[in-house]
Amino acid sequence: MQDFSAAFGLAASLIIGFDADLIEIIALSLRVSLCAVLLSALIGFPLGALTAVLAFPGRQAIAVIMNALMGLPPVVVGLLVYMALSRAGPLGWMNLLYSPTAMILAQTILVTPIIAALSRQVMEDMHREYDEQFRSLCIPTRRVMTALIWDSRYSLLTVSLAGFGRAIAEVGAVIIVGGNIDHLTRVMTTAIALETSKGNLALALALGFVLLILALSVNAAVYSLRASAKRLSYA
Repeated sequence: MQDFSAAFGLAASLIIGFDADLIEIIALSLRVSLCAVLLSALIGFPLGALTAVLAFPGRQAIAVIMNALMGLPPVVVGLLVYMALSRAGPLGWMNLLYSPTAMILAQTILVTPIIAALSRQVMEDMHREYDEQFRSLCIPTRRVMTALIWDSRYSLLTVSLAGFGRAIAEVGAVIIVGGNIDHLTRVMTTAIALETSKGNLALALALGFVLLILALSVNAAVYSLRASAKRLSYA
């Protein structure tokens, strides 16, 4: 019990003292996850709008596939990205394996289906409400998609935050393609696993506290955005 108490005390001192290793790991985690969410949003929002607006054969099948891909196993994604980026893989010439770029790519693959599927549902509901008005004004599909993305921006921000929460907590894929290399590809989740196995509970706890704070902050932001969206809809 005394060892655990000491570990909690050391963890608090690391956070309060802005330990250099701790800050480096947190900064890399945020950079990788934010970049992955940004790329996922750039892909997922237009894809969600397209499947929400256009009526074409196989549309329902695509929606089902997007929903199914929300549950992609991270280790499988990590394995596929590893094979693609390895020396013998089709993208091996880029030398991206065991780099933050490889980790961003893996997280993007994991988060994009989440953002695409959730944004499709948001914009499909909105399009159903305004479809007759769009048709009466003969608005082209591209402008309809743009209008839906803009009008549902608060809901889409919530979707993005959900994607960020998924990305920041990811461990399976990033450890396969990143390798958990100190001062290069070590992020919070992989560092927690490593430091726990080494018995360095102080650093693991400090990172765990920061991860919990980030999770709470994301949920608080989602709640705040939903409340703001409701107030604007009633205004």
